[in-house]
Amino acid sequence: MDERRSARVSEAMREELAEIVGFEMADPRLSMVDVVGVQVGPDMKHAHVMVSCPGGAPEQDLALEALERATNFLRRELARRLNLRRMPELHFEAGLFVESGDRLAQLLRRARKTRGREELS
Repeated sequence: MDERRSARVSEAMREELAEIVGFEMADPRLSMVDVVGVQVGPDMKHAHVMVSCPGGAPEQDLALEALERATNFLRRELARRLNLRRMPELHFEAGLFVESGDRLAQLLRRARKTRGREELS
């Protein structure tokens, strides 16, 4: 699959999963779960969903268990919202992901530079 298409599908899945998990699921174990990234495999058969869970290992384990139990619901919702030929299997991973922190820092630096240029104009 084209690398750009893979990136677009990954981002679309991340946005939709964040919406579903954050606002549409009533499971209390998922109240503080944040979907930070999705990596779709080149064959579109598997998607690794990275989630961030506050708290320690017990809270992360509970959140991952809740997500695993809701996998069929999540795949069905994604299929309804995204126009894909094949909906990948979802695999959930919890933890602190440095890439998302680096991405946030990069966006903040870019915003400061842009604001500085606008003030000079």
